[in-house]
Amino acid sequence: MSTISPFKALRPRPELAKQLASRPYDVLNSKEAREEALGNPYSFLHITKSEIDLPEGIDIHTQAVYDKAKENIDAFIQRGILFREDKPCYYVYQLVMNGRSQTGLVAASSVDDYEQDVIKKHEFTRPEKEQDRINHITTTGAQTGNVFLAYRNVAELDTIIEQWKDSHKPVYDFVADDGISHTIWVISDDAVISNISGLFKKDVPHTYIADGHHRAASAAKVRKGLGNRATEAADWFLTTLFPSNQLYIMDYNRVVKDLNGLDETGFLEKLGESFDVKKASGAFSPENLHQFGMYLNKQWYSLTAKKGTYTEDPIGVLDVTILSNLVLDKLLGIKDQRTDKRIDFVGGIRGLGELEKRVDSGEMTVAFSLHPVTIQQLFDIADSGNVMPPKSTWFEPKLRDGLLTHLIYQ
Repeated sequence: MSTISPFKALRPRPELAKQLASRPYDVLNSKEAREEALGNPYSFLHITKSEIDLPEGIDIHTQAVYDKAKENIDAFIQRGILFREDKPCYYVYQLVMNGRSQTGLVAASSVDDYEQDVIKKHEFTRPEKEQDRINHITTTGAQTGNVFLAYRNVAELDTIIEQWKDSHKPVYDFVADDGISHTIWVISDDAVISNISGLFKKDVPHTYIADGHHRAASAAKVRKGLGNRATEAADWFLTTLFPSNQLYIMDYNRVVKDLNGLDETGFLEKLGESFDVKKASGAFSPENLHQFGMYLNKQWYSLTAKKGTYTEDPIGVLDVTILSNLVLDKLLGIKDQRTDKRIDFVGGIRGLGELEKRVDSGEMTVAFSLHPVTIQQLFDIADSGNVMPPKSTWFEPKLRDGLLTHLIYQ
């Protein structure tokens, strides 16, 4: 069963929350981070992307970058931009995007749960990305990146959280420049905290990493690396837990540079062996599982996988697997999507127009739109012990960095 704990968050003064809150470190490159933080000395990007305060072109994985992050977070604390909560609390985090609301519980989750597979995974991690977070956490003493966890919703937990929202004022409530609303409440009542902890222990057998596999793995490896120097706080890592009935998974689409030596006619003919191929009247977003959109030479097509061309096991039945096996590997020769430079991935938040743009520009030759993975498919795969193909899920809206940070040294 799931073990969570309240914690003393490091958080901003309320009047600075909007200026400080920043997009996650891993959705921005260094140039974008410099531009986003320009003229804003309070941006949390000075901590999560601290290379922006060093000469351009610096290796972002050099120790000087992590040392700068430590210098900056210490300065934010000393200047009173960030302060530490007086007592361990839970936090309610509500996001609203395009009129759709979802609410999660910010808590410290157990590293033991992660290592013992109480917290389920569905993706492989990359050592270099893990090492970056290990270095950042070890140097700063702070878990600045939130791990997005999902769980099968529990009605009693839903009620407690909604009642708290209805009966208390939030400490932060602002609309970011991208139009997404962020509202946070502090749960400081000991009885309510105890009740929430007990319900997770009793009624939530597993939680599932929706986003943040590298951040979770890094937290576990930091604790191990500290050895006998590990603090009690290092037994926990920063998470926001969302009930499954509130989550929204978007499509994660593909664009490919070339047709692997095939001409357009030959490619369409080979597609017809595994798919029912039809021209579409406009941009085609799949309405059903095992259906795909394809944009090629200014024409959209609908592709429907034929029965018998895929398996029904938790991995084989995924649309990302079907596309990978029957098109990307079989026809286009893309064996490893993690390393092949001929393929790129486009989050559904960018829309189908982005696919058309990438192809019409000549940068890419063909684009594929997919039906989103369902939350039940994610649970099934994690429960089976399997992993999804890379770039299978895109969650929106994104949690902001800096509003709630977990310290492991103080």
